[in-house]
Amino acid sequence: MTDRGILFWLPPKPADFAARLTAAQASDGPLAPALKALANHALDINGLNRLAKALRKARGEGRSLRPLTPFRLGVLSNSTTALIAPALEATALRYGLALEVVEAPFGQIVQEALDPEGLLATSELDAVLIAVDVYGAPLRETPGDADAAEATLAGALGQFDLVRDGLRANTRATLIWQTLPRLPETLFGSYDFRLPGTSRWLVDQLNRRLADSLPGDELLVDIAGLAETLGLDRWHDPVLRNIGKLPFAQEFAPVYAEHVARVIGALRGKSRKALVLDLDNTVWGGIIGDDGLEGIVIGQGSALGEAHLSVQQGALDLHGRGVVLAVSSKNEDETARTPFRQHADMLLKEDHIAVFQANWIDKATNLATIADALTLGRDALVFLDDNPAERMQVRSEHPEIAVPELPADAAFYARALNAGGYFEAVAFSDDDRNRSGFYKENARRLQLQGSAGSLDAYHASLEMVATFQPFDAVGRARISQLINKSNQFNLTTRRYTEAQVGEMEADAGRFTLQARLADVFGDNGMISVVVADRGADAWEIDTWLMSCRVLGRRMEEAVLAELVRAAKAAGAKALVGRFIPSDKNMMVAKHYEKLGFEKIAETDEGETVWRLALEGVADRTLPMQIVRPAAVGA
Repeated sequence: MTDRGILFWLPPKPADFAARLTAAQASDGPLAPALKALANHALDINGLNRLAKALRKARGEGRSLRPLTPFRLGVLSNSTTALIAPALEATALRYGLALEVVEAPFGQIVQEALDPEGLLATSELDAVLIAVDVYGAPLRETPGDADAAEATLAGALGQFDLVRDGLRANTRATLIWQTLPRLPETLFGSYDFRLPGTSRWLVDQLNRRLADSLPGDELLVDIAGLAETLGLDRWHDPVLRNIGKLPFAQEFAPVYAEHVARVIGALRGKSRKALVLDLDNTVWGGIIGDDGLEGIVIGQGSALGEAHLSVQQGALDLHGRGVVLAVSSKNEDETARTPFRQHADMLLKEDHIAVFQANWIDKATNLATIADALTLGRDALVFLDDNPAERMQVRSEHPEIAVPELPADAAFYARALNAGGYFEAVAFSDDDRNRSGFYKENARRLQLQGSAGSLDAYHASLEMVATFQPFDAVGRARISQLINKSNQFNLTTRRYTEAQVGEMEADAGRFTLQARLADVFGDNGMISVVVADRGADAWEIDTWLMSCRVLGRRMEEAVLAELVRAAKAAGAKALVGRFIPSDKNMMVAKHYEKLGFEKIAETDEGETVWRLALEGVADRTLPMQIVRPAAVGA
């Protein structure tokens, strides 16, 4: 932490916070963007409470909260949740979520989970947060008795299994567990860590075994790690625990809510995908254009050099897990590239950078260019820049871009980037690991497109191979991830858990399709998912999503051709598709129209229904080879 506080990577609460909130509520204009803008600050518990109160008032009055994504979260806890519920709702605004918290009765964890008529079972929840702490887990200390300690752990995990079974039977919600912060008090001092049956040993073991036992479609928030980062002695407030059964000190409600909200945001595809780096005084110390190669500061032996080296190491670590790296620098291009090519202490190399923008154009314009070059939305970017004026300009021009507030000391730059949680993950696959490579290859494809002479020639030069097959166990986790994260090219934005995806695999009433695309530059990975309900006369498309990386390569036509082929083989006469608008998917509002469907219905909310008669639909000549490892539509 720095002296700014626990949310130091966010800009401070504006002095006119109250006036801006009042004005937003009184205005006839859209309310949600104003609430989200206020949530993008380091708010204390009072500020969060005011924001949550405004959100609840708007919901109660039936006021539109678009373009926020609605999300209903049940909270099941052995502690009082009145403190955290408003903090969660207000913080979730920062992630584009209109979160509504449903609080289960205090302390009724097992009873509420098992009750098919209970509040959680009847509230149509998207997720349930099981917020159990050390006071709610049955952890009886038996120092030195390993058998009794193992029995204690088995009993605690068995109770968690009971809660899981009840919630799975009574809701269709995603389950979100949290690790348990241990108490700061010890019995044997440092020896507690080694001795089975001590409180320290039991809590550590329970957290590890809970994490290891979770199915792929259940999530975990590491609150134990958060509490240790902030300090267990400060986290646990015995006075508030005794008086009000509060789970932690009130001052930590904002950062607790932040960590829960970012996991929910990641579940809904709100995590960032690209890090854009300024260079001078960010990646290295000094100004390359003025100081020259020998004058900039990077590397060991210098406090400033090591601080900037930690920024590079952090960026390199993110690149290794699939985050795309780009550069936006006010410099001459050749000058800006020189350290990447010639400085011995540079960890980052040109090959790590997907898009390199060094010029004298303003940063906001360059960031828009970078997003377009990567075929990403602005909200996929994080921009790291030491200059407060540049940060302010980008926030003003592109409020959807995440811009960490950097402390004065460069030693905290890497920590600020990490603490912001911009790249929160709820799963990790080979496709995730390779994402940065996908986008670098995409930039090369765009260069090829510019020199190909015609679109047909460009498509032919790519030598594309599309692979179609039904859902299967191998692809299940990735399919669920795409369903829950894809927002832009997503016709209905319906969400399904991994377990529900597994059910679809065996459902004879449903057609499922997963698609991959490879070309001369490499494998794009899984890029499309389709679910359709098989009717006797017409198949209705429930879900159709695609990666924006493959736009412009006629992949949507190939997917439609596969749908038509399977539906015709089953005797269907038509395909029916729906477009349900969201804050992100307007780019596909005319998707069905472009593919030859006829609009047959439209609602006041903008939802449209489309129909394609299969009789007479001609086979399409596509610029790709089609491969079917398993029978599609069988």
